[in-house]
Amino acid sequence: MKLSFSSNAYTRHSIFTAVEGIAAAGYAGVELLADIPHLYPFSFGPEDVQKLHDLLRRHNLAVANINANTAMGYYGRTFWEPLFEPSLANPDPVARKWRIDYTKRCIVLAHRFGAPTVSVTSGCMLPGIWPEDSLLLLRDSLKEVVSFARDYDVRIGIEYEPGLLISCAEELAAFLVLFDSSFLGANLDLGHSHVIGEDHNEVISLLGEKIFHIHLEDIHRLKHYHLVPGQGDMDFPAIFAALEQQRYNGYITIELYTYSNAPDEAARQSIAFFQALPFWADREKK
Repeated sequence: MKLSFSSNAYTRHSIFTAVEGIAAAGYAGVELLADIPHLYPFSFGPEDVQKLHDLLRRHNLAVANINANTAMGYYGRTFWEPLFEPSLANPDPVARKWRIDYTKRCIVLAHRFGAPTVSVTSGCMLPGIWPEDSLLLLRDSLKEVVSFARDYDVRIGIEYEPGLLISCAEELAAFLVLFDSSFLGANLDLGHSHVIGEDHNEVISLLGEKIFHIHLEDIHRLKHYHLVPGQGDMDFPAIFAALEQQRYNGYITIELYTYSNAPDEAARQSIAFFQALPFWADREKK
């Protein structure tokens, strides 16, 4: 396992500034936000791609994941909260096609940067359509997306979240059964799991080899607000032990989009907290 930090904490800065800050903090990897103002695939051109590629190489920083969860670029401006629509389950066929095309472009970017995964969400439960019907739309969209991803050797990880169409580990596991593909799995945010009262051991065991990438943050009193590790209630040593038992060897990305006012400090405090834990200290001695 290696630690990564998401660029979505740096939405008041360019992606280049984000990479500099994350590298300076000492992370092995970075998650790239595929939305404005960072790696929005409809405006991030070839020169930008090359510049970012060179910067990552200079800092020996791997790309842990392409975060394709949000869609603020669709509206042409940022908002006070992340926006997930239009999603792969949106009932509007034109909007849904846009999201499919967007996700394919993210897959191409992942391939270019050597990222093993692209994360997506199921989208929101919208008025006028039953959740069961939305799941059918999501299934059909992902069939096309996963087929495309296979050609680029990039895996797709669905991230469940409270309040979304797929909101818990049990729902995600049931949905994944519909696909016989090694290219579709979970982008597991263990903070989301904590918020809804799931047992992390059960979740990690249930999803097992389908866990492609991890998001991690701290949570206090079940409030869905991402905190710097050490400021909430999550039992990180137990989480790391469960992941190790499952033989998870991918990236753990610290996701703190809530710290856009102080991303450098959040990045430094997070890695310092984890490196002080016996689990990480013992690993670094080996």
